[in-house]
Amino acid sequence: MTSMRQAIEAATATLEAAGVGSPRIDAELLAAHAAGTDRGRLILLDDPGPDVLQTFHDLVAARSRRVPLQHLIGTAAFGPLTLAVGPGVFIPRPETESLLEWAVNWVDAHDLPRGAVIVDLCTGSGALALALARHRPDARVIAVDDSPAALEYARRNTAGTTVEVLAADVTAPGLLPELDGAVDLVVSNPPYIPDEAELEPEVADHDPAHALFGGPDGMAVIGPLVRLAARWLRDGGACAVEHDDTTSHRTVAAFADDGSFGDVTAHRDLAGRPRFVTATRIGRS
Repeated sequence: MTSMRQAIEAATATLEAAGVGSPRIDAELLAAHAAGTDRGRLILLDDPGPDVLQTFHDLVAARSRRVPLQHLIGTAAFGPLTLAVGPGVFIPRPETESLLEWAVNWVDAHDLPRGAVIVDLCTGSGALALALARHRPDARVIAVDDSPAALEYARRNTAGTTVEVLAADVTAPGLLPELDGAVDLVVSNPPYIPDEAELEPEVADHDPAHALFGGPDGMAVIGPLVRLAARWLRDGGACAVEHDDTTSHRTVAAFADDGSFGDVTAHRDLAGRPRFVTATRIGRS
């Protein structure tokens, strides 16, 4: 009889050999998913039974082929949220929580009125929009994406909330003119990876390319997004845009060269990597 502890030890070795970055954590999370329990309660499963062990074995085999953990368990953690994810939608990463933390702090530092407008461009699963709506339930939060698969997950994740999910291409000229000068905060984790970048199999083979790649230099979406934010933001409103490790200076330049922004600031994530740029809409002449 194989105990869950023994099965997890074997799975950890298998995942480590496959190059998975966090083999023990992944093994325990897959075991918990197979057993229908929490990771912290695995110690109580002395005899999980053959059906649970077979399910666990199949999950480990898939993970060893570098299928993302989040696809196998159907969810991804992001800040205070647990989001439904799967094939066709970008899996939110912990690195983006640095941008979320900045946005929450910015909202708290400014006396935004009830009904303040926050827009999450390239929302994907709805991660940033939903987290900000939870933090400021009195705000009007709009989540925008042009991927039908992503929009399906965004609507699923925001069901029962006040988040408005819109299907639109953020690079389209003249998008939603009714928002001109009316938005308090724009946040975005857009497609920004340069086309020729080498990626881990979990990303390259499973995240949608449309949500990853931003043209030869990674700036194909960021440039139009900055121009859109300049039009939508009220004077004193702010924008925060995530970018590739290699394009912090280009993203800073995109804001600075537009002429509509001040206080353009590059930020690093908790690992010390260049991660996102923020800027403030300056007064219109």
